[in-house]
Amino acid sequence: MKFRYAILYVSDVRETVAFYETAFGLECAFIHECGDYAELATGETKLAIASREMIRSLGKSPATPVAEAPTFELAFEVEDVAAAYDQAVKAGAAPVQAPRHEDWGQVISYVRDRDGFLIELCSVVGQAG
Repeated sequence: MKFRYAILYVSDVRETVAFYETAFGLECAFIHECGDYAELATGETKLAIASREMIRSLGKSPATPVAEAPTFELAFEVEDVAAAYDQAVKAGAAPVQAPRHEDWGQVISYVRDRDGFLIELCSVVGQAG
């Protein structure tokens, strides 16, 4: 078994793709002509973006992220956590936690994307980041 992709259900796929390109430097690998589904290249595993409207039309009931009680987070490992955090906030991400050095040897920070999903920006464990 291979973990292939995670899908975020969002209000506007094209705007979300543009946000992830600007905020996190990801590249769009595929966008369906209808505009309701896209995939971002993130290495071997893709980050897929689907519209809530499309998912509802398939009989699913997607929930909206809740800031007070996130059910998961996406983590992007970056070379420079402070620079990545600043870039994301400048692109419109909501700041949650500024970069912080943790006892286990990692620098981490958190933002929320335009749909409220929690994003961790982190260094490799044991690197200054």
